[in-house]
Amino acid sequence: MLDELAVTDLGVIAKARLELRGHMTALTGETGAGKTLLLGALELLSGARADASVVRAGAEQAVVEGRFINGDGDELVLRRVVPRDGRSRAYCNGSLVTAAELAEAAAGLLEIHSQGAQLALTTPGVQRQALDRWANVDLSELTAAESSVGSLRAALVELGGDERARVREMDLLAFQVAEIGSAGLSDPDEDAALAAEEALLADAVGHREAASKALGVYDEEGGLSDALAAMAGALDDRRPFDGTLTRVLAQQAELSDLVAELRRQADSIEEDPERLEVVRLRRVELRDLGRKYGDTLAEVMAFGQECQVRLDELGDRERRAAALEDDLAAACLVRDEAAAKVGAARRSAAPQLATAVQARLAALAMPKATLEITVGDDDPGDRVTFLLAANPGMAPAPIQRAASGGELSRVLLALRLVLSGGPDTMVFDEVDAGIGGATALEVGSALSEVAETSQVLVVTHLAQVAAHADQQVRIAKSADEDATTTTVESVGGEARVVELSRMLSGTPDSAAARSNAKDLLERVPRRAPDPSTAGPTR
Repeated sequence: MLDELAVTDLGVIAKARLELRGHMTALTGETGAGKTLLLGALELLSGARADASVVRAGAEQAVVEGRFINGDGDELVLRRVVPRDGRSRAYCNGSLVTAAELAEAAAGLLEIHSQGAQLALTTPGVQRQALDRWANVDLSELTAAESSVGSLRAALVELGGDERARVREMDLLAFQVAEIGSAGLSDPDEDAALAAEEALLADAVGHREAASKALGVYDEEGGLSDALAAMAGALDDRRPFDGTLTRVLAQQAELSDLVAELRRQADSIEEDPERLEVVRLRRVELRDLGRKYGDTLAEVMAFGQECQVRLDELGDRERRAAALEDDLAAACLVRDEAAAKVGAARRSAAPQLATAVQARLAALAMPKATLEITVGDDDPGDRVTFLLAANPGMAPAPIQRAASGGELSRVLLALRLVLSGGPDTMVFDEVDAGIGGATALEVGSALSEVAETSQVLVVTHLAQVAAHADQQVRIAKSADEDATTTTVESVGGEARVVELSRMLSGTPDSAAARSNAKDLLERVPRRAPDPSTAGPTR
């Protein structure tokens, strides 16, 4: 509930601090006294757009503060500062917030119903919630099903990529993996070995001739063999040359081994045109792979492995996507069944709620009004619309277009009477527009009934409505040559009788008017003794 409201330099209000009680509070005063300013102060706390024109003449800024207390006793202090120049500022428990965040903080605490306010009841979402709350529509199954559908769709989105692009990529990867795989690569040095073999086979005759020529040098008379043998014979038994002889003999043995190796190599070289063709074709194949996939065989082999890994990932994605699609189809069926149940419940309850609200409207100066509640054909019937015909012969229309400010306030009041729950604090303006007498007493009684479960603030010109309040606040304006000032005070006891007398007859000093005011207070049921809180606010 709103426990305390403080206003500084807002319009003609220089400074006012009002401590509010629970249940019902009536805000009364002469026309133009400043009751609308208090409503404006509450709208500012609700995040409404701020206008610098509301700043009191001569002041630098207007400040509105509200202290709210929830059912657990926790306090929430909302504050709005409107400077004459610059942007307004909003605070929640001392911390700077945006106007949107301020509105969110006040959403469950304060609901204002006035001609200039954005009426929550006119929005389809609030009308749907009202129908659901009255009919106790169970939304848990539908909520869970929609959450499941949303999660599955999000999982599919996370897989990402265009389906056609993914298929094209998989086709390309499959071709690349097959091409590299068909080459049977196992040795990154294969091309180097094939290059050496090609060089050998391509000039086999020349290689054999070269070997033969080299062997001829060794074998011919007077060749290397004979030369080394002659050297060894000359140095034999010449002790000073023992070391040199040893080296000559070693060279003879090494040369013999070299000749033997050369003979083997020469004997192994044969012309093989078929093998040469195979080698050359293989090297062409390897060069083609390198041109596409890497500068070396090692890079080509690594690329093939990367393609296989990517292909496996995409294949798994396809399998996962198929499984998710199946799960999503099943979840959509569950959601559709739950939506059908909710839609049926809403369509069944809509005429019953309309009848209940219409019955209440009859006692609130709208005896000829008819109310219809339509529910959209598409399940779960989220398009809920309240249609009102305020007078006979009028076609029902959405309430934001069919009702005046006062009528709309009474529709909301009637709705609040048949609904359970609601915001902690509700503010009604113009709820008594165009009524009086016994009907005004009915409206006051209805407001008092709403105030059993919520705090109600009502701006009223009718004593019959104000008399039902647990607290009455008088807004009075005074003027001198320099300035106009509005004072806000809670009145009780004789001061309240005087204010009610003014509201009844315009003659607060009249003994008859005061007698009528006292009689009115005595006839209205009381929740508790009416304590006096007379005196100017701080």
